[in-house]
Amino acid sequence: MKKSANIENRAAPLILAAALLAIWQVVVDTGLVKRFILPSPTDIFFTIFEIFPAVKGHMAVTVYEASLGFAVAIILSLILAILMDSVEWIRKSLYPLIVVSQTVPIIALAPLFVIWFGLGKLPKIIVVVLVCFFPIVVSLLQGLSSADRDMVNLLKSMGANKFQIFRMVKFPGSLVSFFSGLRIAATYSVMGAVIGEWLGGTEGLGIYMLRVKNTFAYDKVFAVIVIIVLLSMALFKIIEWVEYVATPWTRSD
Repeated sequence: MKKSANIENRAAPLILAAALLAIWQVVVDTGLVKRFILPSPTDIFFTIFEIFPAVKGHMAVTVYEASLGFAVAIILSLILAILMDSVEWIRKSLYPLIVVSQTVPIIALAPLFVIWFGLGKLPKIIVVVLVCFFPIVVSLLQGLSSADRDMVNLLKSMGANKFQIFRMVKFPGSLVSFFSGLRIAATYSVMGAVIGEWLGGTEGLGIYMLRVKNTFAYDKVFAVIVIIVLLSMALFKIIEWVEYVATPWTRSD
């Protein structure tokens, strides 16, 4: 019964996506929308294979920027979340500033990073860090703060120190929240790298997209968008797999 429900849950979005793609294909093939403005799904599919030799180098650059920025964001989030959970005055001082920092549009900061750090990979990595940092640190802090108080008090009564409480109760109990933040940040990471590339650079999927856009090759623009989506989904699935391995107690099967 449960297996049948799981199959239905997975099939529903696939059926909807297939229906939308079919409608899109018909709209373009019947001429309701001009093909040079909106390429059909089949056009985009074949264009991906056509441009892949030219785009694979750009793709490698974007993946590098997104992956490194994502990793730095995780490390920074772990350090700050643990500090804010452990020291009350740090939490009261730092948490409001972290929230306020998210009100500044990243699109406004990215050009400054290019001016300060040049056209290399560093500005893009910084953009990825800023985009990914917030959902991770907030989710992890919430998980640490929601630790089982009875377990914490029990360990304290047995003479456990803060590190032992963190290792045995707080961190394991925060993993579900932590991975929720990681999944959100994973989908942001590639997008953050591409935004950074749009605002200055010499290589990457964002740069390639701007070049083909300026030549009105919209089929190639859509092909790059699909590649970006696939990369984001791949990173999302990697995080899901790591969560599956790291949190066996949450498995439903």
